[in-house]
Amino acid sequence: MSATTQSLPAASLLQLIWLASPALPVGGFSYSEGLEAAVDCAGVSTEEAAANWLSDQLHLSLARGDLAVIAQAIPAWRNADISRVKALNDWVVQTRETSEMRLQTEQMGRSLLDWLRNHNSISPAHLDVCAALPPTYPVAFALAASPLAAGVPDCLSAYAFGWAENMMQAALKSVPLGQSAGQRILARLAAEIPAAIAEAMALSDAERQAFSSMLAILSSQHETQYSRLFRS
Repeated sequence: MSATTQSLPAASLLQLIWLASPALPVGGFSYSEGLEAAVDCAGVSTEEAAANWLSDQLHLSLARGDLAVIAQAIPAWRNADISRVKALNDWVVQTRETSEMRLQTEQMGRSLLDWLRNHNSISPAHLDVCAALPPTYPVAFALAASPLAAGVPDCLSAYAFGWAENMMQAALKSVPLGQSAGQRILARLAAEIPAAIAEAMALSDAERQAFSSMLAILSSQHETQYSRLFRS
């Protein structure tokens, strides 16, 4: 190991693993973020097609939207820049292109805030500010990560891997696929996460965006899909 390499403190590492866990009680398992509609309407019916779909979603949607927001929201929370936090939260709400996408980020944000109230890591003042927004999930996640002795890239890695695990599980249920296929998809996404994080951290406010036209169309179709497993 290089002498200049700094290890993340164990307590912060464990907190990041906790935040990335699909067992975190925020309801992430109940959403497919358009994947279920893609299976039904866009021919995502094989392991390769599901992997390609999720890879595109990672780079074209998550990196340019949620990850870019978190990269800016963590230092805003750390610096108590509440006006900046509010602006980022407003941006997330305004760029959710369907009602189910907006309901997802609002529900998961509220649930994460409720989880944070059971811990001592966040100041009551910041909890009150977050509740008043009300929080979207990326902004609530940034609050949860802000007190940790972890750099922004590590925090983004936790968020992105948690997303990847949830989406892999959604693929297993909706395509459907076996466990081995799911692990191959997760391995591909994990290998691509560092590049997505680098892209997210390089984006300015003017470059950040959440426009994904096909995803928005499929999400709209999912809202009236006859039979479905997921809430988005």
